[in-house]
Order: sequence, then C-alpha cells, then structure tokens
Amino acid sequence: MLFPPRLSSPSSAASRTSALLGRLLVRGQGEGHAGEAAFVPRAGSQLQVGGGMGSKAKAIVSLLAATCVCSVIALILSVVNVKDVFLPPSTKYGLVFDAGSTHTALYIYRWPADKENGTGIVSQVEACSVSGPGISSYAEEPTGAGASLKPCLDKAMKIVPAEQQRDTPTYLGATAGMRLLREENSTKAEQVLAEVSKAIGEYPVDFHGARILTGSEEGSLGWITVNYLLETLVKFSFAERWEHPQDTEVLGALDLGGASTQITFQPGVPVQDRNTSVFFRLYGTNYSLYSHSYLCYGQTQALKMLLAALHQASSSARISHPCYPRGYQENLTVAELYDSPCVRAPSSASPGLVLRVTGTGDPGACGTAVQRLFNFSCGAQWPCAFNGVYQPPVRGQFFAFAGFYYTFHFLNLTHQQSLSEVNTTVLSFCRRNWTELVQSFPQDLKYLHTYCSVAIYILTLLLDGYKFNEHTWSNIHFSRQAANTDIGWTLGFMLNFTNMIPAEALRHVKGHQPGLWAGAVSFLVLAIVTGLVAVFLHCFWKTK
Repeated sequence: MLFPPRLSSPSSAASRTSALLGRLLVRGQGEGHAGEAAFVPRAGSQLQVGGGMGSKAKAIVSLLAATCVCSVIALILSVVNVKDVFLPPSTKYGLVFDAGSTHTALYIYRWPADKENGTGIVSQVEACSVSGPGISSYAEEPTGAGASLKPCLDKAMKIVPAEQQRDTPTYLGATAGMRLLREENSTKAEQVLAEVSKAIGEYPVDFHGARILTGSEEGSLGWITVNYLLETLVKFSFAERWEHPQDTEVLGALDLGGASTQITFQPGVPVQDRNTSVFFRLYGTNYSLYSHSYLCYGQTQALKMLLAALHQASSSARISHPCYPRGYQENLTVAELYDSPCVRAPSSASPGLVLRVTGTGDPGACGTAVQRLFNFSCGAQWPCAFNGVYQPPVRGQFFAFAGFYYTFHFLNLTHQQSLSEVNTTVLSFCRRNWTELVQSFPQDLKYLHTYCSVAIYILTLLLDGYKFNEHTWSNIHFSRQAANTDIGWTLGFMLNFTNMIPAEALRHVKGHQPGLWAGAVSFLVLAIVTGLVAVFLHCFWKTK
C-alpha cells in the first residue's frame, strides 16, 4: 500500500535551515582569522556555489569550439578546387662569336628551357664588338686572335648567372675571311682556330668548338634569323600561345659581307641542284630552301678584284679608277693589292712596286668595269645567276642586310625607292668630285671614296647577277635590324642549335585560386589565435 510523501511543515524546514547556517557559521569562524565577521547570507538571498569555475569552463569550451570550426573551414578551403599549376620555365643562355672577315662580334642569347615544337624562342640579350680586325688577320700572330676575344668574354660572364655558366653553350663560327685563309694557308688557319679555342676554353662555359662555316650555312642561317625576327616562322597569338602563322610567306635573305655574298630563299619550284638545296625543320614545320654563297664577291674582295683588273689593264704603275671620285688619289704597293687568294698577281709585277690610283668619276665606265667581274652566261641545262651557278627565279619578298644596307643607308636609299630613283641617286653621287664629297661628308672619310663603286657593284649583283628587275625591285627591303635585333647568321645558328638541346619538362605544383587560398589562411590564423586565447585563459584566469 502506497502512502503519499510526507510534507515538512514550515516550522520544521526553518529549524533545519537554521541548523545548517549554524554549522556554516561555526566552520567559517574556525577557518577565518579572529575578529573577522563570518559571511551570513541575508534572508531571501540565494546561495551561489562554483559560479567562477562555470564561467571559465564555458569560455574555454567556446574558444576551443571556435578553434575547431576555423580549422575545419581552413582545411576544406585548402583542398577545394586544387589544380596542377606549371611553374615558369627556367632560362637558358647561349654565346655565339661571329668571326667575320673584317671584325668579330659576340652575341649573347637566352631562351625558355621548355621550347616550342622542339625549337627555342630565342632573344638577343647583348652584343659585344671585339676590338681589332677579323681573326683571319692574325695569321702571322695567332695568339693575338685569342687575346682579342677576352674582353667580350669577361662581359658575358657578368651577364650570364654564375650558376648557369657551365651549362651555357658557346660557339665560334668563322666566315669568308677564314675560308680565304684556309685556301691560302690551311696550317695558319688551323693555328688561329686553335688559339681562339684555347682562349674560350679558359672560361667556365660549355664550349662546342670553333670552326669555319660553309657559305651555304652562313646564308641559310641568316635566312632563319630574318624570318624568325619578322615572325614568319612562329608568332605569339592573341590566345597567348606560340603558333605557326597561317598563309604567311617566308622572306628571302640577301647578305653582303666583306669576302662573300649569300642569297637564300624558298623557291616556287623544286631545287634542281642538290648542292644549293638546304632543308630545315623549325617549330614543327619543314622548309626546303635554295641557298648559295659566292666567295670573293663580298664588297671588300670585289673592290680588290676590280682594282686588280684595272691594274692589269694598265701598262704602267698609274691606274685610272672610274669608280673613285674625280680628284681622289691613293698609293699602294703591288703586294698590298695582291694579298688575297681572290686576286692573282701577274708574274711580271714586283711586290714592292708602288701603284698610284687616281679617280676619274665616270659612272658609265665604272659600271662596265664592274660587269667584267662576273660571267653572266648560262648553259642550256638550267637557269643560273652568274659564273654558271644554278639559281631558280627569285620569288617573294627579300631582306637585304649587312653591306647591302650600309651602302644604301649612306645614300639614303633604304625607304623603298623605285629602281629609277636609285639609279638616278647613284649616278648623281658618282659624278661628284672628291673635294665636294669631303666638304659634304667630313665624318665619313675612311670609306667615302668607295661608296660609288660599292653602290654600282650592288646594283650589278642584284640586277644582272641575282636577276631582280624593275618589277621585283620593290620586293627588296634594305635593313640592318629587325625587332631591335641585329640580322646575321648567329641568331639563326642558335635557333637551329636549340633543336639539339633537350627541352626541360615544366615543373608543376598544386595550386589554388587566390580567393580560396586567402580564405584558408585567414581561417587558419583565426584558429591559431582562438586556440592561444583558450590556453591563456586556462593558465591565467584565477577563480575565487
């Protein structure tokens, strides 16, 4: 049988409360100091037990919870939308010496290591002109050829980062001047190459040797340079990638050096003579070219052949030169005139004989004398340029540089003037006497007497030799640079050389969108701060 609970009467509850307070009072008096009043709660007040400990615990728990939440959010943001990101490719450097017939220059190039369709995107960093003449001039003192290169090599070492120097391919290519020296004395040519190789080998670079380029190599590598700089081989598109230009015709290259001249272009017909055929694969595209180099037909050697022909046609030591300005005179010995394999001295000539050359300023006679340097007859087998060398008809646009540019630039003929304007300007210049020219061009005295003869030589070479005419003349563009870079064979060599350098694979890392990454970092920092605050409260919040 269940009985209801028994309720305490008010009087009994009050008596128990009084007893409890009495025990607390006695305990407080025992633990406190003498004379201190014990704490006695007022009637009707509620007793607070453990209030301080509860606030501290709640605060720490709240901070720890916030730390956990921020950490989870940071973790989620750090793994959301992660992508593979390729790091920018490293940069490679290359050094190329152009050892020409009259001077030597060092070109410093660089390109990204990943390349484009197997070929590097190369840019010129610096060009250093070596003081003194070409290395072929050091035939009697080969050590001087090597020593002349060192100032430019020192300059290159300041440009190429030290950690990359031992991996920097370095090359020296000698052109027509050394080709002539090799014909004249192959032993001396080898000694000069050995000395320049020794000098370059003293530097911490990846030296690939020094050698004499063939005329075909010189011409075709110049063609690569021209078309690369004019973006007919590869172009950076609006889609921000390198592409082969569609429906873009490549340009031909016309090079006039001191000892040779080169013509290279893409003909519209198959090349019939394999000795003049060149093949390249660049940026994933194949190119079949016609290219030929004419040794001894550079402007310096051509003028020497012209003077030798005038000397041999003269019966005395006095030579009348129709290409030199009227009133100009110079003296030279027979040995100085016939110091090249391009000219053969007559057996009766005395090496020490002094020849006196007098200009007559006759452009008609000059043109006739220049034409005698060429043999324009062709056999029935195939079309030719001159001296029986096969050449298909010229086609497309052409870039004429080096000697072509310098002479026409002096005459102010590099602005696409018509052929009739060019002829008029050249004839007018050739009729001016020496005194008048000196007064008009006092800063150009060194080569001033040669500009008429070189200009007529260039016109003869282009019109009668390479078979340009009044219709195709406008296709020739005379220029020294393209895209702020010097035109020559060295850049073409470096572009072709990068085909043989393995491309480096791009390094890739995990990447995040900037907004998500910033959010993850922010929440991580917030989690760390709240965690530190929780630790601080736990250690330094004293409870009563």
